[in-house]
Amino acid sequence: MRAMVLTEVGRPLVLRELPVPAPGPGEVLLQVEACAVCRTDLHIADGELPPPRLPLVLGHQVVGRVVALGEGVEGRLGARVGVGWLASACGACKFCRRGEENLCPEARFTGYHRDGGYAEYTLARAAFTYPLPEGTPCASPLGCVPGLSASGATASCGTGTP
Repeated sequence: MRAMVLTEVGRPLVLRELPVPAPGPGEVLLQVEACAVCRTDLHIADGELPPPRLPLVLGHQVVGRVVALGEGVEGRLGARVGVGWLASACGACKFCRRGEENLCPEARFTGYHRDGGYAEYTLARAAFTYPLPEGTPCASPLGCVPGLSASGATASCGTGTP
């Protein structure tokens, strides 16, 4: 697959051929339809937010189609979904229990801890994707609205359910 990769802080992204990743347990493989550019991506690329590793595929405002399922994920093939900045959280800490998963000490972020959407394919934790109706023009930037949960994003797009 083609991907735009951050290989060095402060330098332009580099077009690379990478293997299509395989989904692990609880993950889905998405064929990326769109990925918006967020200021956070620029902060990472410029080194203002140090990347946890290089090379890194940026991009956390992802819209894509589920093309493969990892172990334990059912019934989502072909679904159109969004992926936001929050890639995973523990689900058990006081922040997660209050619905403030972005504050979880175990939180991991798309395009930062996990490769993001500046590629033809990307992986996402199935529980941290949100379904999108066909033809939703507003979908990609919703992946970055601060404090917006998957259920809030889908309600904003008119589905009303996560």
